[in-house]
Amino acid sequence: MNPQPKLIFITSLLLGTTITLSSNHWITAWTGLEINTLAILPLISKSHHPRAIEAATKYFLVQATASTLVLFASMTNAWATGQWDITQLTHPASCMILTSALAMKLGLVPFHFWFPEVLQGSPLITGLLLSTAMKFPPITLLFMTSPSLNPILLTTMAILSAALGGWMGLNQTQTRKIMAFSSISHLGWMAMILVYDPKLTLLNFYLYTLITAAVFLTLNTIKALNLSTLMTTWTKTPSLSATLLLTLLSLAGLPPLTGFLPKWMIIQELTKQDMTPTATIMALLSLLSLFFYLRLAYCATITLPPHTTNHMKLWHTHKPTNASVALLVTMSTLLLPISPMIRTIV
Repeated sequence: MNPQPKLIFITSLLLGTTITLSSNHWITAWTGLEINTLAILPLISKSHHPRAIEAATKYFLVQATASTLVLFASMTNAWATGQWDITQLTHPASCMILTSALAMKLGLVPFHFWFPEVLQGSPLITGLLLSTAMKFPPITLLFMTSPSLNPILLTTMAILSAALGGWMGLNQTQTRKIMAFSSISHLGWMAMILVYDPKLTLLNFYLYTLITAAVFLTLNTIKALNLSTLMTTWTKTPSLSATLLLTLLSLAGLPPLTGFLPKWMIIQELTKQDMTPTATIMALLSLLSLFFYLRLAYCATITLPPHTTNHMKLWHTHKPTNASVALLVTMSTLLLPISPMIRTIV
């Protein structure tokens, strides 16, 4: 893709996100979401491969449906209450429709079916944008409307997302699909705590974005699109493969890595809300995700791949690793000791 169109699309993404974040009227928030959707479509389909075109078509249809539901929910609320303000969403039916619409935009269960397919058809960098930046506007809308949302609906969707995100990722061999199911599982943790401590949802999202960016940029550097390729990359970038192990374990939420912080805080908050059984279920469901993270980590660091005799070993290159990858990997693994400071900032 030429630099000029790419610059226009990236600027449009930033513009759409900024409009949604800074708006207090439903129409301007909807406009920002639409600009975002239209700006990411050429980035998904830029390879002109049939799978990429299919992914862009699926993404457009799902996002258009979700945007229609957002507009319908806001109009229903305005009809019943006379309020177009985002924070004044009080009509129960509007709250249910809006929760479903934003869940569809995010890829929460049961509206998750489009996300793995779209991510599989996209390049790795576009996949990073879909997993992080494109989820930021819907999460901020959920954050702004959190006092009005139905906790039972959100808790049900959260448990189902954590369960299916872990369960369906177990037998995947494509790294992008594994990251898609990882995203669905993490969204379950964010939705779980949204009503009880919205700021904790944002903290979870920020740290998830940080660690996911580190994983996607590492995979992009070593050009690993499936597990069999990942098994042979240790000859090319041994140090990066070793740090990928730590980053994946951080994404799984193992102490003493950064990813443990949001899970720890969420379980603590659920216990304070007398939801100990729910906290126990969420902690057990995270073991499903841990399994496929461990499988990815094992493939990244194994030195003698057992079933890849037909794969050509890659040359060890001395090209220096991108500084942004190094910084993100460091932050993805070493932020737990300063967790009190992080909690006071957010």
